[in-house]
Amino acid sequence: MEDQQPGASVLNEATAENQTGVTAVAETGQPAGTDEAGAEEAPVAEDASLTDSDDAQPVRRPVGRWLAVTVGVAAALFVGSAAFAGAAVQPYLVDLAVVRTKLHVARTATNAITTLWTYTPDNIDKLADRASQYLGGDLGTDYRKYIDKIVAPSKQAQITNTTQVIGAAVESLNGPNAVALVYTNTTTTTPLTKNIPSMKYLSYRLTMKRERTRWLVTKMSTVTKLDLTPQV
Repeated sequence: MEDQQPGASVLNEATAENQTGVTAVAETGQPAGTDEAGAEEAPVAEDASLTDSDDAQPVRRPVGRWLAVTVGVAAALFVGSAAFAGAAVQPYLVDLAVVRTKLHVARTATNAITTLWTYTPDNIDKLADRASQYLGGDLGTDYRKYIDKIVAPSKQAQITNTTQVIGAAVESLNGPNAVALVYTNTTTTTPLTKNIPSMKYLSYRLTMKRERTRWLVTKMSTVTKLDLTPQV
């Protein structure tokens, strides 16, 4: 009878194995044979979550840096263009001032010659006073002396002298000093010649000097003199 019954040691070993399996399931929550598979799948899930996180994050571009560069380039171009414009305008302004001065000189020379050599028997005695506004230095005194000598003869002969300026140019301009050329046609009439006009082509060289805002003639000489009076 003792040989037919299982041994107590075998039962004890089986009972011990069953208890060991139950204990493993209770501690891990899953059978003991699935530990290695779970350990291999966990990293894959973790990598997938990292990949999804990287794909979802938007790409950031350095907008502020490019904006600063653009503003800097625009400012540099503006400053450069302003400097170039200033350098280009400066010579133009200088040339414009010279042109205006020459026009002033030529206009004054034209008015001076017209006034000095245009008179009638009725106004020749005031001619020196009218001309004095254009004359400077010793020329004003010399001109007055000349007119004083011809006033009486001109009135007696009823001489009328008319000077028309046909051209004027500035020969030189150096600071307050200038030289102008004036080209004229002068016509003289008198009853003594039956009012047949005496016509002359005259050109003058005027030396001029600026005093404050006025240009005055200080010297005057005849450059060309042609008698165009028709011979009867």
